Amino acid sequence: MAIFLTENSKVIVQGMTGAEGTKHTSRMLKSGTQIVGGVNPRKAGTTADIDGTSLPVFGTVAEAMAETGADVTVIFVPPKFAKDAVIEAIDAGIGLAVVITEGIPVHDTAYFWAHAVATGNKTRIIGPNCPGLISPGKSNAGIIPADITGPGKIGLVSKSGTLTYQMMYELRDIGFSSAVGIGGDPIIGTTHIDALAAFEADPETELIVMIGEIGGDAEERAAAYIKENVTKPVVGYVAGFTAPEGKTMGHAGAIVSGSAGTAQAKKEALEAAGVKVGKTPSETAALARELFAAR
Repeated sequence: MAIFLTENSKVIVQGMTGAEGTKHTSRMLKSGTQIVGGVNPRKAGTTADIDGTSLPVFGTVAEAMAETGADVTVIFVPPKFAKDAVIEAIDAGIGLAVVITEGIPVHDTAYFWAHAVATGNKTRIIGPNCPGLISPGKSNAGIIPADITGPGKIGLVSKSGTLTYQMMYELRDIGFSSAVGIGGDPIIGTTHIDALAAFEADPETELIVMIGEIGGDAEERAAAYIKENVTKPVVGYVAGFTAPEGKTMGHAGAIVSGSAGTAQAKKEALEAAGVKVGKTPSETAALARELFAAR
């Protein structure tokens, strides 16, 4: 099983003909993703040859959906055009929009997220500023390397792209049902809680790994949700134990103010909810392996 993305997902790429879009479309194709076309209004009606696969380029998301039955879009659009690209996907009613773009103004993200809510939450947004998601052996929507792990019984949700990759690699002997990189911006679409709920409902996911980082209160809210709603074992890691107060570290959302948003506070909240929390990514992977063996 998998969450949000399966072998039957039909994927289009907004920005497919740009440098990043082309590169990662190639990688997604090689990992088995069913890519059915791209969107670029300036190149509508043409085709793009990517690694020997001829992909149609459409003028709009709605046109691409009508012609191909696409239900997922991956967005590689520059920051200043990203808001309009996401709104277009929402207005077309596509089921899943994976926003890879980094550097989107927070106001723009707030705008398109509010637009999604106002129009009935028909489109699940993952990101922005995220690596996307992968269901190993089935489909890959984004920039996560597909060759570092295989299918298995662990569900992974992470704010950090690089820590997503590390955890997938360290637990490659067990494998993953799905790994979801939600991004670390102050405003994002799909949250830790959304992924936790999906993994809890997925009969093939037997253990959940959750990676957070300093800043905000998403991990504390996730801890409260786990305590009340999650029956499967959860292992956690919070990046940023050595980060100084008052400084933005990495992501725009990773800022600590006083005791709010610190790694220690998040660790304590998760442990109070019964989550095993590692001090390093490798220790977290070891905890996951122990719990998986003992389940």
